[in-house]
Amino acid sequence: MRIERLERSRHKKGRILLFLEGGELLKATEQELLEFDLRAGRELTEEELSALRRSAGVSDAKARAAELIGSRAMSRRDLMRKLREKGATEAEARYAAEWLEAIGAMDDGAYAAMVVRHYAAMGYGPSRLRDKLYEKGVPRELWDAALEEAPPEEEQIDAFLHQKLRGQAPDEREKKRLSDALVRRGYSWDQVRSAFVRLGAEIEEE
Repeated sequence: MRIERLERSRHKKGRILLFLEGGELLKATEQELLEFDLRAGRELTEEELSALRRSAGVSDAKARAAELIGSRAMSRRDLMRKLREKGATEAEARYAAEWLEAIGAMDDGAYAAMVVRHYAAMGYGPSRLRDKLYEKGVPRELWDAALEEAPPEEEQIDAFLHQKLRGQAPDEREKKRLSDALVRRGYSWDQVRSAFVRLGAEIEEE
């Protein structure tokens, strides 16, 4: 297979566009340019072309992975899924994720802790925090350590009630509305009931 011409991409720094005979376009990097001695007019054997495609695929997946993780933190699972959606193979996506982990640019444990801190600050309780860790693709073995990042649940509930009530004694309708809101946020009924007891405004058992 003959290389008709090479061009530097106008949109992606470090990317080289290889135009092959027959109209095939192959995206490579400067690493492949040097490793495979790429130049216009060069004839590539089938073995060289296969190796070049593999290397270029990995390089492209690494570049896309760096862009994705640079714009928004995410779990390894979500990163690999997005890379697959953009055309990477399973092996290329896995290699790119492992590369990011090796250079310290991606860490599911640190990401899990960040997820917990973020949603705990929004007032989410334990069950909702677990839901979020599941949604974000965090491995279950990392959940317990991440959940330690959340403030004490009693403090969270008390802060929510103080913010909503502003020192006013709630009537039964308000108690129902607030207790339902807390349960939706992921707190257990016992935790909610205990919080109202601390306020001196007991609620009826469900």
